[in-house]
Amino acid sequence: MHAIFRDGGRQYRVAEGETVLVDLRDIEPGSNIEFGEVLCIEPNGAGMKIGQPLLDGARVVAEVMGEYKGPKLIFHMFRRTKNSRTRRGHRQRYTQVRVSKIEG
Repeated sequence: MHAIFRDGGRQYRVAEGETVLVDLRDIEPGSNIEFGEVLCIEPNGAGMKIGQPLLDGARVVAEVMGEYKGPKLIFHMFRRTKNSRTRRGHRQRYTQVRVSKIEG
C-alpha cells in the first residue's frame, strides 16, 4: 500500500515500513505523528484513490525515530575587483520518521 501526503509544502510517496525525512519538529523520539493531508492512496491490487485535492478520512501514521542531519553544503561568494570573498556552510536538520500504517 502506497500513499502520497503533503507536509511542509512538499509531497512524499511512502509505503508502510519506509523511513522518510520531514521538516524538523520538536517531538520526542518514539512518539507517533499523524499526517492528515493525504492526496492519494494506492491499495494493494486495487485501483488508486485520488482526492480532490485531499482524501476525506485518510491519514498516514508514523513513528518518530529522531533527528537527522543532512549533508554539509559549502558555498562561496566572490565579488571581483572588490577583494571580497566569503565561505559559508549549512547543514539542514530533519526529523526522521518510520511509516507504521496508512489508513484510508
